[in-house]
Amino acid sequence: MPGKVIGKSLNLGYAGTVSRSADAIISSRMVKEADTDPINFGEAVVLNGDNTFSKFGAGGTAVTFAGVAVREVKQTTDYFASQGYYSPGQPCDVIERGSVTVVCNVGTPTAGGDVYVRVAANAAIPTGVIGGFEAAADGANTVKLTGVKWKTGKLDPNKVAEITILSRNNP
Repeated sequence: MPGKVIGKSLNLGYAGTVSRSADAIISSRMVKEADTDPINFGEAVVLNGDNTFSKFGAGGTAVTFAGVAVREVKQTTDYFASQGYYSPGQPCDVIERGSVTVVCNVGTPTAGGDVYVRVAANAAIPTGVIGGFEAAADGANTVKLTGVKWKTGKLDPNKVAEITILSRNNP
């Protein structure tokens, strides 16, 4: 059985890992120097007008979505931290087309299902993270990403799932 080892189901890996490399298009641009927050591996990013990347936040839209920060060249530098990141002013690798693992904060992914990113908090959904990926719509609090689908219905115990970016949004 695929994904099973001695009766155990394997985790899907770390967020921000390119999961199927045959169709991956990855670009590198600087993280906007004026940003205050780093971009973590596996987070959605937007392309700014000055050719830099920023973390997808409250102002993000389906049109500004550029891809997902990946651990292509840079790896985490802290042995105890599972999450690496790109700091403001550093080059950031972003997958613009292809499959990548991300954290799904809300809902259960279904193969071919729509992918949403949270743009506003909702007290009724405490697991929702602004800029985080979700498998369920939450009205004006989430944005549906065009050309992005959940690859499988698998969600591991760490809430890691796989998405596929079918076409480049901001090349």
